[in-house]
Amino acid sequence: MKYLVSILFLFLPFSFVSGQDKKINVIVFGAHPDDPDGTAGGTAIKFAKLGHNVLFVSLTNGDAGHQSKGGGALARIRRAEAQEAGKRFGVTYRILDNHDGELFPTLEVRHQVIRLIREWNADIVIGPRPYDYHPDHRNTAIVLQDAAYMVIVPNVVSDTPPLRKNPVFLYAQDRFQKPYPFTPDIAIDISDVLDRKIYGMAAHESQYFEWLPWTASQEQNVPKDEKERLEWLKNGRRRTILPSVKESLVKWYGKEKADKITDAEAFEICEYGRQPNESEIRELFPVMDK
Repeated sequence: MKYLVSILFLFLPFSFVSGQDKKINVIVFGAHPDDPDGTAGGTAIKFAKLGHNVLFVSLTNGDAGHQSKGGGALARIRRAEAQEAGKRFGVTYRILDNHDGELFPTLEVRHQVIRLIREWNADIVIGPRPYDYHPDHRNTAIVLQDAAYMVIVPNVVSDTPPLRKNPVFLYAQDRFQKPYPFTPDIAIDISDVLDRKIYGMAAHESQYFEWLPWTASQEQNVPKDEKERLEWLKNGRRRTILPSVKESLVKWYGKEKADKITDAEAFEICEYGRQPNESEIRELFPVMDK
């Protein structure tokens, strides 16, 4: 009976079950452990604080992302870091066991993603755009695009009940300009949770304080003191609010409040998922403070 009720719930239109009692289910996909944290960590914190359900997913186990560690030993380190990050963000964190640096948009990976989106009964799916320096990032985006329609097709991954309605698929903000720059359709004020976001990101010690500084020949500049590390990480990872993002903030928050926002995360609506109108976006994003 419980299973039947769950299935029926999947087939209810969003507008019927929306409202104050509706728990919004958000999935943030990344190619590597720590990718979801940087792209949507502040937004995730705000959803979780309101009692909504947020899942971070890394499509690889991160077993190649270090200058002196690798393989299963590194994958175990990165899983542990992700679990600690999940606690700090207040979200669930899943790490899939695909190899770092070897991710392809295969049918197998697509099916993994479809199952996760269905099992989470996702309303919002966030991931990268397919324009990026890293092949794993690009292929994560392609997998999500390929899954966008298939999540509602009953005979695809038939062992998991299909969603009745496509989630809203969103691209997270990036800096890449070709073939076209990121478009901030939605912007979220994270000024009040930035420090907590940075604290969550800092759980990925092997990345932010070892591997990534090494790739930039900056490992000698990483502070030893924890407080100084957090400040160093914030200074390096804080994103300037671009004019286009500011315009989006004005749309969603009004000019008076937008002028006071110091930090934001922005998202572009993917054409392959559900196309929400302004009213639906406001329902899906109660984290937009009035």
